[in-house]
Amino acid sequence: MQKKLMISTTPDYNAGPEPALDRPDRVREHTAPEINQRIDQETVDSISLYRHADHAVIARRLEKLDHEWDMERILETNASSLVLFGVLMGAFVNKWWLLLPFIVASFLLLHAIQGWCPPVPILRRRGVRTRREIDRERSALKLLRGDFDGFHSRETVDVRAVLNMLDQ
Repeated sequence: MQKKLMISTTPDYNAGPEPALDRPDRVREHTAPEINQRIDQETVDSISLYRHADHAVIARRLEKLDHEWDMERILETNASSLVLFGVLMGAFVNKWWLLLPFIVASFLLLHAIQGWCPPVPILRRRGVRTRREIDRERSALKLLRGDFDGFHSRETVDVRAVLNMLDQ
């Protein structure tokens, strides 16, 4: 029996057999729906560009996706930079600078517990995606390229249907 493809631009990030996929995407939950929709539409548009591309072009896009920084990496890098800066300034300039590492650590704790912290909405508005969103595009491109058995038709495929199938 063949699985019916349903068209949707809103992914079901809670679906999937893997334990990591059983957890909700907390960044998406704490992002305004219109921003999530814009990011999802940009993913659909990107995949649509590669729908009829040859393997080499898709491989270059996949390589680019391998180097795309996700939300967690950006938050961790910025936080660690600010903590180091605050500690150095606190040690050599003024003790009040030690408040900066405290604030940044509080933000990281908040993000770890809730999936939200003050920089998240700013980064999301700038189009920063979660690892799961990046992996979703990667899987769709691999599917279109024919990396998976039983799916080789790029001519008639609906990009939204492919993404929805990946979300199942």
